Amino acid sequence: MVKTRIAPSPTGWLHIGTARTALFNYLYAKRHGGQFVIRVEDTDRERSTKEFEDNILEGLAWLGLTHDEFVRQSERLPRHIEILEKMIAEGHAYVSEEPSKADESKTVSVVRLKNPGKDVTFTDEIRGEITFNTTELGDTVIARAIDDPLYHLAVVVDDMDMEITHVIRGEDHISNTARQILIQEAIGAPRPVYAHLPLILGSDRSKLSKRHGATSINDYRDEGFLPEGFINYLALLGWSTGTDEEDFSLEELSALFDLDGVHKGGAMWDRQKLLDVNQRWMRKETDVNYIVKGNLQAPDQDILRMAVPLLKERAKTFSEAQELLNGELACLFTAPTPDKDLLLSKGSDVSMHLEALCEVLSTLSGEQTAESVKETLMPYADSITKEDGGRGAALWPLRYALSGLERSPDPFTLIAILGLHESASRVRTALGILQA
Repeated sequence: MVKTRIAPSPTGWLHIGTARTALFNYLYAKRHGGQFVIRVEDTDRERSTKEFEDNILEGLAWLGLTHDEFVRQSERLPRHIEILEKMIAEGHAYVSEEPSKADESKTVSVVRLKNPGKDVTFTDEIRGEITFNTTELGDTVIARAIDDPLYHLAVVVDDMDMEITHVIRGEDHISNTARQILIQEAIGAPRPVYAHLPLILGSDRSKLSKRHGATSINDYRDEGFLPEGFINYLALLGWSTGTDEEDFSLEELSALFDLDGVHKGGAMWDRQKLLDVNQRWMRKETDVNYIVKGNLQAPDQDILRMAVPLLKERAKTFSEAQELLNGELACLFTAPTPDKDLLLSKGSDVSMHLEALCEVLSTLSGEQTAESVKETLMPYADSITKEDGGRGAALWPLRYALSGLERSPDPFTLIAILGLHESASRVRTALGILQA
C-alpha cells in the first residue's frame, strides 16, 4: 500500500511550499488508494511551538488535506534512542567527545554515523538516477547526545516504522538523501521511493520568500481566498495534466495526479493567476453560499443578495468583495447627497433629462431586471443628439444621482437593485439640489 507523509517543522507558520508539498503527497496517496500521514518534526526543541503546530494543522485542514495518521516526532524519542544504542553497539555509529559549539571550554558527547565513504545511487521519480559520493560528507552527527537525536536519524527511523513508501519533498532535500540512505543501510531500513519537487520561485526566479509577498497560508485565508481556488492553483505549480484544462476540484485532482506530470524546473509564483483562478471558483458559488463563505456584511441582506452578481464580476477575493460593499457599492445601502457642480458637468439640460427619465421610470411597476430598465430608458437616451451631448448627457447624471459616485455600476443595474421607489426618490433628491 502507498503511504506518503508531510513532515513540517513547527518553527514557523504554514508556508506555501510546505502546503504544495503536502498537497502532492495527499494527491499521490489518494490516487493510489493509499494513506497520507502528518508527522510533525519537532526535534528542534528551542524553536518548536504549539502555536506553530496548530497553525500548520489548521492550514492543512482549511485546504481539505485530511490525514489518515498523525504523529509528533518528539513522542517517538524512546524509539530513536533505542536505534541509536543499537547502531553504536553494532559499530555503525560512535560517541565522539568534542568541544561544544556554544562554549568551547566545555565538552559534549555527540553521536556520529560511521561513514563507509562510498557512492550512493538512487532513482528519483522526477529527476532520474542521482549519484552522490558520500566520502566528502564525513561522519555525520546524528545526535547531539544519546537522548537528543537529530533530524536525519529521526526521519529515517520514523519512515521505517511508519512504513512510508514514497518520500515526496522539495528539491532542497536532495542533498539530505545520501545521508539518510547511509542511515537506512546501517539499521536495515527499506529504501522508500524518492521524488523531489521543483522549488516555488518568485518573480526574480529566486526561491519564494517574504520579499516576494505573502508566503503564509494564513495570509491568503485571511485575505478571503477560497480553499478550492487556492488548492487548484497550488496543484498547477510544477504539475500539469498535459491538457489546456485549468479548473480542478480536490476530488478531480485526486483522480488525476501522478508524479510523471511533475515538472523538473522551478514553478513561478504568479499572484495574478492565483487571483484569476480564485475568482473563477468564487463565481461557481451560489449567491447565498457566496455571502456565507465570504462572511460578507451589509446593512440590508436583501440588497446584498441582489448585489452578489456585481461582486462576482469584480471581486477576486472575499476581502475585495467586502471592500466593494464598503466603498463603491455602499451607495446601494445609503442614499447619496450629489454635488450640484458634478450633476451639471454634462451640460445645462440635466434637470430636463432627469425629469424625463423619472417620468419614463414611472411607467414601470414591480421588480425589474437591469435589462428591462435599460429597454425602457434607452429610447429617451438615444433621442439626445450628439450636439446636445448624446446619451451620456442623460445617463451619466442619472447614474451619479443614484450613486453619488463618479464611478459606479451602470444606472440600469442600480435601479434594478434599489427598486423603482428608492431610485425615483434619489432622482428627486438630485432635482431638488439642482433647483436650490
